[in-house]
Amino acid sequence: MGVSSNVNACDGNFAIYAIGEAPVTNKPAAEVIQVPNMLKLKVGGRGGIDLAAIAKAEAALKSLSGNFAQWLNDEIVKLEAARQDVRAKGLTAETVETLYLRAHDLKGLGATYDFPLITRLAASLCKLIDEPATRLTAPLFLVDGHIDAIKACVRGDIKVDTHPVGKVLATELEGRVAEYLAI
Repeated sequence: MGVSSNVNACDGNFAIYAIGEAPVTNKPAAEVIQVPNMLKLKVGGRGGIDLAAIAKAEAALKSLSGNFAQWLNDEIVKLEAARQDVRAKGLTAETVETLYLRAHDLKGLGATYDFPLITRLAASLCKLIDEPATRLTAPLFLVDGHIDAIKACVRGDIKVDTHPVGKVLATELEGRVAEYLAI
């Protein structure tokens, strides 16, 4: 019969000992290191969410809401300018990057400006031209379809995807993007 051995690596040091023998060590089995919670220090401890601050921020946002239509229009003008640049120069690294940035801005701002449908449509456009390796081959009819849909939503005051037209626009464009990306 041979001698069996076992390896103990619990303490980070390897020790070989015969089965039945206990390893001899002076080190504790585990050491707990308490790391300070830096987020808690920055946020302010155990106070929780300051509901008064949230209410104040919501009131400030509401007071600015009268400007949302103009700001949204400004963003759409920038998106349209990016599209015209693509039409004039073609899909180049520079033109499609500008188009992507404009769509990405609308993706973030649509819901803020009370148009969550624009957020969804812009997200679909971003998905279409997201990958730098394939963005230069994106079908222009799909790019145009997204931009036209965004402009139609503002013109028709179609804010949500529960609106019959909004639902069809979003579903159709997202489906076409999914088909294109699956190729």
